[in-house]
Amino acid sequence: MSNFSKILAPALAAALLSTACGGDRSGDATALGGEVLIDGSSTVFPIAEAIAEEFQIANAGVRVSVGFSGTGGGFKRFCAGETDLSNASRPIKDSEREACAAAGIEFTELPVAWDGLSIIANPANDFVQCLTVDDLRKIWEPNSKVKTWRDVRGEWPDEDVKLYGPGTDSGTFDYFTEVIMGEVGASRPDYQASEDDNILVQGVSGDPYSLGYFGYAYVSENAGRLKLLAVDGGSGCVTPSDATIADGTYTPLSRPLFVYVSHSALARPEVMAYVEFLVQNAQEVVPTTGYHALTPEEYAADLAELTAVAAGSD
Repeated sequence: MSNFSKILAPALAAALLSTACGGDRSGDATALGGEVLIDGSSTVFPIAEAIAEEFQIANAGVRVSVGFSGTGGGFKRFCAGETDLSNASRPIKDSEREACAAAGIEFTELPVAWDGLSIIANPANDFVQCLTVDDLRKIWEPNSKVKTWRDVRGEWPDEDVKLYGPGTDSGTFDYFTEVIMGEVGASRPDYQASEDDNILVQGVSGDPYSLGYFGYAYVSENAGRLKLLAVDGGSGCVTPSDATIADGTYTPLSRPLFVYVSHSALARPEVMAYVEFLVQNAQEVVPTTGYHALTPEEYAADLAELTAVAAGSD
């Protein structure tokens, strides 16, 4: 169950935050060793990478390995017992939950940040400022007839639309197709797909008539190379920003990001230390990666759930 549905008593939240502010709870850096294995969403990757770097400074004996095979690819490894944590840009699917159960993998879901899935054009594009949900559906739907920009709107150039987006193992692909098409996985196949958002950035930035979508952090990192488009979800054009993602006005493409942690992995002190470090430091680290941090109470809820799991009372 997502921690977004939980409400902590103020006293508990204050107590947990006080503990977090007291510094690194991961123990003596020289006493910890071993490896923490993480895979999954390329959208969540910048957060995991930043946390891993800071954690390893404080815990030099621990090696943290972070991959980005996509949310779906990450869950395949996680439910096979190959990784300790799985980054996800969408909640776990029932089929993935069943695969974990069949393998005896128990886990806890930890929301860690908010993202505004972003619609991107090339900076040379001077005719598109905003796309409606209907425009996006028309462009990306299965069997789409859109070949040129003029096919979207008659006043736009008769130039081929070059499309870039995440592959089918990506949680971003799942989320986009669900909220735009109304069905997970419903998408035209004739676009340049990659699980690596950096490749998508290169594609869009190199083609003047391109269009793509991926996580907000990759836009922030490449502001001069990309043009961020507004989206009209029915109440006017809204551009993703920290403010519009946080207040929910960037709709329907604002979404939570997650980390899933295996209970058996949490029994290892290096994994428990890493996850505690993640939750305790996310408030400061997440904004540096281009995403929007949760509230202190939500991170306190994550920490409370970890404490309960560790105590055997999950």
